[in-house]
Amino acid sequence: MNKKSVVVGLVGGGYASTLHGNGYKRVSGVDVRLKTIVDIDIEKAQRIADQYGFEKAVDKFDELLADEEIDVIDIVTPPALHEDMIIKALKAGKHVICEKPLSGYFGKADDQKPIGKNVSKSKMYGSVLESMDKIKKVVEESEAKFMYAENYVYCTPVQKSAELIRAKKSKILFAKGEESLKGSSSPVAGRWDMTGGGTVIRVACHPLSGILWLKQEEAKARGEEITIKSVVADVGVITDNLTEHEKRHIAAAPEDVEDIGTITITFSDGTKALIISADVCLGGTKNYIELYCNDANFVCNITPTDILNTYYLDEDGIEDISIAEMLPSKLGWNKAFVSDEVIRGYTGQLQDFMECIAFDREPQSGFDLAYDSLKVIYAAYVSAEEGRRVDY
Repeated sequence: MNKKSVVVGLVGGGYASTLHGNGYKRVSGVDVRLKTIVDIDIEKAQRIADQYGFEKAVDKFDELLADEEIDVIDIVTPPALHEDMIIKALKAGKHVICEKPLSGYFGKADDQKPIGKNVSKSKMYGSVLESMDKIKKVVEESEAKFMYAENYVYCTPVQKSAELIRAKKSKILFAKGEESLKGSSSPVAGRWDMTGGGTVIRVACHPLSGILWLKQEEAKARGEEITIKSVVADVGVITDNLTEHEKRHIAAAPEDVEDIGTITITFSDGTKALIISADVCLGGTKNYIELYCNDANFVCNITPTDILNTYYLDEDGIEDISIAEMLPSKLGWNKAFVSDEVIRGYTGQLQDFMECIAFDREPQSGFDLAYDSLKVIYAAYVSAEEGRRVDY
């Protein structure tokens, strides 16, 4: 019989836990019980538990595996922990939700440090493929579901574009996507061994996955098979020539990672996609996907939007109210986030995942998308380092 209630265990008490917490609040038609959150920092876990209504906070991952009531383990930890947690959760019979990226290269015992400057990207690429294939084998052998938490798939303008593309059977001839911002709030974002790369793996993964998903929606609507043929990329560090004073507004601090990247994808049908990411975009975040089709154009403005424009001369009384992500000041004119958890896909994402578990169907964003997205990213790193096109 189909299950209409889902018991959730969440792993990780960082920023992503708040995004998922807000998403769970808005799920309808499925009874969602937020039972346990785990983080090695128990105080952090307890704060999230109190904020979103988890029944308890613990500091050991194995407690989630042993809890027979928990249906799904939602992993929002740093990516270096993903492989081990995914495999353990699936083998324990739990459904898995995993934040991006699926895996990555974070260093081996014999690597010269810092790894981003001393380990070849070809070696990283091979290691990442081995890691993903290891996870893939467990996913395929498990009866549990793997759900990839890529919010761009569920962004409202992306979902609407997909609906129209399916209806018209449009051909996407060229897709362009970007996620750029002023850097990262994470103190380890500049280290390859902690993040698996720089701006490409941190933020370009979002428009990349959104575009890969849209191409698959096109393929299904047209009865075609569309695969990735090749990848060409360029990355670099463009903040190195700035003085500390000149960098004062930028939160990028790359040690052995890139702060800008571009990826060009050629698909098997000859069409193209361009992905852009940069850690030098001031004034908030710039997130969009544009599609040039044979019979239509689409501009998916994810952030900023024009739903609400605000103007302030001071911040008295609104110090604790968020206007927009990565916005250093609320003064002057700003494009405020409205229903951000809906527009940026967090609500739709968790709605889809909870329905998949409750009613036994497959997610829109699953393992294949997670696999292809990460493979493209590390193929891009090889391309940028070796100055060549990488066949997929």
